[in-house]
Amino acid sequence: MTRKRSLVAAYALISIAFALAANGCRGSQAESENKNSSSAQATPTPIDVTTAAAIERALPRYIEATATLAADEQTDVAPNVAGRVVAVAVDLGSYVSRGAVLVRLDDQDARLRLEQAEAQLQQARASVRQAEERIGLRPGQQFDPARVPEVQAARAALDLAEKQLRRYERLVESGDVSRAAYDQQRAQRDQLRDQYEAALAQARQSYAAVQTARAAAEAAAAQVEQARKAIRDAVVYAPISGYVADRPADIGEYVTPSSKIATIVRTNPMRVRIEIPEQSLGAVRTGQSVSVSVSSYPGRNFSGRIVRLSPNLNAASRTLIVEAEIENNEGLLKPGQFATVRILLPESQPAVLIPQRAVRAEAGINRVFVIKNGHAEERVVQLGQIDGDLVEIKNGVAAGELVATSNLDKLRDGVPVRQ
Repeated sequence: MTRKRSLVAAYALISIAFALAANGCRGSQAESENKNSSSAQATPTPIDVTTAAAIERALPRYIEATATLAADEQTDVAPNVAGRVVAVAVDLGSYVSRGAVLVRLDDQDARLRLEQAEAQLQQARASVRQAEERIGLRPGQQFDPARVPEVQAARAALDLAEKQLRRYERLVESGDVSRAAYDQQRAQRDQLRDQYEAALAQARQSYAAVQTARAAAEAAAAQVEQARKAIRDAVVYAPISGYVADRPADIGEYVTPSSKIATIVRTNPMRVRIEIPEQSLGAVRTGQSVSVSVSSYPGRNFSGRIVRLSPNLNAASRTLIVEAEIENNEGLLKPGQFATVRILLPESQPAVLIPQRAVRAEAGINRVFVIKNGHAEERVVQLGQIDGDLVEIKNGVAAGELVATSNLDKLRDGVPVRQ
């Protein structure tokens, strides 16, 4: 019995020894695995990136602003007379030259008024001729009352009476003629003088009638010209060359001088107004080159020049209004387009440039990753001008340094990279 108990105790001790040995092995294995895991976390896998070197070169400087393109000239066309539209010669988008017909109005009433005015003019001219003939005045001759036949006859009789009176004065002194005969001759002279003055007055009155008749003829001629103008005004012409931007008039519509029948815009050159900051006033002058780009034609620039400068600053924004003309020979630019305008400055300055794809923008902050000794170094930078695919870096990156251009979303400060 004692021997059996001893064997049982021995087996128990052996089992405990095997269990302790097994636990020791498992603990060593777990400790080894933990060490391997820590070693893996301490050395992360490098991230593959492409790089580009920051370059330094002279960069042309410009002032950049946004603006809206406008037509060089725009006009709303209205008729000079009221009438019904009988023909329309243009439509939306049509190109018209200056003097081209836009619409025609009904001119029947105007032609009837012209016929009436011409008849009145003929009658007035006949009255003028009659009035001129009464005083012996020929067309184009200057009026002189002494040339009127009645005045000439009265003047001749007066002159004869004057001679007779002087002769009677000598005879009465010698006693050959009585005083009564002399007084009779003087009375006759006075009567003839009154007749002469009356003839002058009548001639002047007759000439006044001529002037009245001439004025009536001029008024009739003005009525004729007005009627002719009404006929001419029944045809509405284009005041400028350009494109028809609007044409609200249709056949059969009754229009008045306050009605718009068409809008014409001249789009070459285009006009753009730019607001220049006060600190840049000294760099802007007329004749300076301007470059315009629009979203409709990416990668293409349209050239122009500054033509006008405002004489004063805007009191609210402290900016100067500058107006430029942009060449639009192909008609690609349209009034109302939003454009980016660059005013090229005469001087160039050195600048550090990197590819635009090397910049990661988040929440208004621009970052780049400079690659040094196999690791990424995060830097916050300030951007400047854009030059093609490159962007100016005002601070944070020096010329010659390598910047990452791919996998930016995976990079963090200090992570290893593989180029």
